[in-house]
Amino acid sequence: MTSKIRHVTIDSADPYALACFWSKVLDEPLHEDDHPGDEAALIEGAGLLFVTVPEAKTVKNRVHLDVQPQDRRRDEEVDRLLALGATQVDDRRNPDGTGWVVLADPEGNEFCVERSMAERAG
Repeated sequence: MTSKIRHVTIDSADPYALACFWSKVLDEPLHEDDHPGDEAALIEGAGLLFVTVPEAKTVKNRVHLDVQPQDRRRDEEVDRLLALGATQVDDRRNPDGTGWVVLADPEGNEFCVERSMAERAG
């Protein structure tokens, strides 16, 4: 038998608030049993579990998420995510349109926004 990854667990100060941010990023609902103040929050459709930890994030993530817009261009998605509360950490876009943008979620976890499939095909 083999194993499979059930969840990617993300440490956080406020699991519910951080899960709400990611719920909007991914357009996936929070688990129906999750509420503000809970010790954990789950976005089941994305396999993301947010859990409370006492310490703050202090260094760069060793693992990060790459998101790819499905119905808009990369730059439009970057603008949308910034409006949701992300912050830009690094801009790795190239003059020829390739590349990605590194953002951080409201608790400082880095993630990348790649080009959409349509942009890659063009």
